[in-house]
Amino acid sequence: MTAHGRSLELYFVDGRPDGMLTAEVFNWTGHVLRFPRTQVATALRRAEAGHTGVYILIGARDGVPMAYIGEAEDLGARLRGHVAGKDWWEEAVFITSAADNLHKAHVRYIEARLVEIAREVGAIPLENGNTPPGSRLSEAAIANMESFLETLFMILPAIRIDMFLQKKRSPQAKLVAETTDAPMFQFSLPRHEITAQARLIDGEMVVQKGSDVRAQWVGAEAHKSNYTTLHAELVANGTISILNNRAQFTTDYAFSSPSAAAAVISGRSTNGRIAWKLADGRTFQEWELSQVEDQSPTK
Repeated sequence: MTAHGRSLELYFVDGRPDGMLTAEVFNWTGHVLRFPRTQVATALRRAEAGHTGVYILIGARDGVPMAYIGEAEDLGARLRGHVAGKDWWEEAVFITSAADNLHKAHVRYIEARLVEIAREVGAIPLENGNTPPGSRLSEAAIANMESFLETLFMILPAIRIDMFLQKKRSPQAKLVAETTDAPMFQFSLPRHEITAQARLIDGEMVVQKGSDVRAQWVGAEAHKSNYTTLHAELVANGTISILNNRAQFTTDYAFSSPSAAAAVISGRSTNGRIAWKLADGRTFQEWELSQVEDQSPTK
């Protein structure tokens, strides 16, 4: 079946990219509102704050990223409690329906699925205790909620919520990649006995299971970045296994760019476009140039 594109409408409420925004998709009943904690009073005056829905709190505690997922029949009332009771969160997301037609059983189901998937992905620790039990829904209602979630998982990464984005790749995905012409690149640090392989699949650099990786970040303090945090998260969630100061990927893992993959593997800032090479010696950069030389717009 051919995948079809979808259109996402983002509205920056106050005209600032880091301020309050709403997200909607044509022919989708849901509505997403994201806002910084500094605008919580404004958010509580909006209609969505009185709706039944699910919310996500995002922030950090003692420098460690943290999130919390909950549900409420009155999102505003619940959030007021979290303003007083939780001091670590810096941003919040309200997930509702435009017509406020989600009911308690719906949002309990969505909450449980979000917690389950966030824990499975393991990108960020949750403050939630146990996974909520969800709710009993009819077969048709479950299908509707799963369809709702499918669209939601397209929206959230677009508004910089990546905690549900599965970067680990299944054995089936690996088999599909091996039967296509997805190029295989290699990255090595002979001095440190590190060798890694990665395939470029659907625009992502998928590092292969068994690839070596630095056990710790070794880059200068001034050069620490999001890759430093990502390296630590991959160790914490088991994607990178460390034994006797040797580290390897335990599963295929997709990075957004060659440099992101190279930085995590080498433990320092690295230009992946030069570091990754094909078996014939060409760098990623050289291979990329060869791919675009003869391309032209489709008439």
